[in-house]
Amino acid sequence: MSPEPETMVVVARKEALADGVAGLTLRAADGGALPSWEPGAHVELVLRDGLVRQYSLCGDPADRYAWRVAVLWEEGGRGGSAHVHDRLAEGDRLTVRGPRNHFEFGPSRARCLFIAGGIGVTPILPMVAAAEAAGADWRLVYGGRRRSSMAFLAELERHGDRVETCPQDETGLLDLDGLLGEPREDTLIYCCGPEALLAEVERRCAAWPSGSLRVERFAPKPEAEAASREAFEVELTLSGLTLQVPPDRSILETVESAGVTVLSSCQEGTCGTCETAVLDGVPDHRDSVLTEAERRAGDLMMICVSRSLGPRLTLEL
Repeated sequence: MSPEPETMVVVARKEALADGVAGLTLRAADGGALPSWEPGAHVELVLRDGLVRQYSLCGDPADRYAWRVAVLWEEGGRGGSAHVHDRLAEGDRLTVRGPRNHFEFGPSRARCLFIAGGIGVTPILPMVAAAEAAGADWRLVYGGRRRSSMAFLAELERHGDRVETCPQDETGLLDLDGLLGEPREDTLIYCCGPEALLAEVERRCAAWPSGSLRVERFAPKPEAEAASREAFEVELTLSGLTLQVPPDRSILETVESAGVTVLSSCQEGTCGTCETAVLDGVPDHRDSVLTEAERRAGDLMMICVSRSLGPRLTLEL
């Protein structure tokens, strides 16, 4: 696994984008060009030792000298949003890892429907700009608790009636039955937001053609039932090791204990950093990153949370 790209950046601007939403503009500390990225990409901000958080890039991919992220204040969170909102200041320097993209935008059908909930609008913004530039037939439905908490409304106004803004205190919950009640062969759906929204969109899209829905999660997808945690073996072809993964340890923890270095970050199956090639065996996918098609292919897995459906896996580590 190749070393993770790291960039030293400076906070060039910090601004309030909406109630509880802070926007950061990041520039390379040496004044040079930043790594390129595509709509849907995210970066990891190393906020302090042991505190690493992933945020979607929501600026212009053509601007190689500035990255933009938006951070929602999370009451009772794990410290990332509080650090950004309360401690991070203009002029501060940060290490950034990435960009990385598991929510790629590539319209392969005639129409694009974007569904965003709250801060989930961040990865959707550059997708909307790309769809508009390509002359695609697209629509964005953007929901939030109240208008004052919804970031980027002024930026989206220029798209006119292609964007439907739905503050919950004014219009109620998003009309997902009206949006998704009739499956269409010609429409690709991109959705990002809180788990309740994603789960309802996924439920309604179960009847749609395969591959119609692409989602991104900021938190792990809840498991429908208690997952089995049997022991199994992993063969690491590059390291020449065969290891036993016990029921109470992950593959990631097991291989790291054996001295094998693996890139990892969230350790909850949402960031995609520990993606590993599977050469043999059947993974028990428990991540929130891979698409259903990628899961069926079985040649990649997130070893921080996923396990094995059989007695043995062979991994390219």
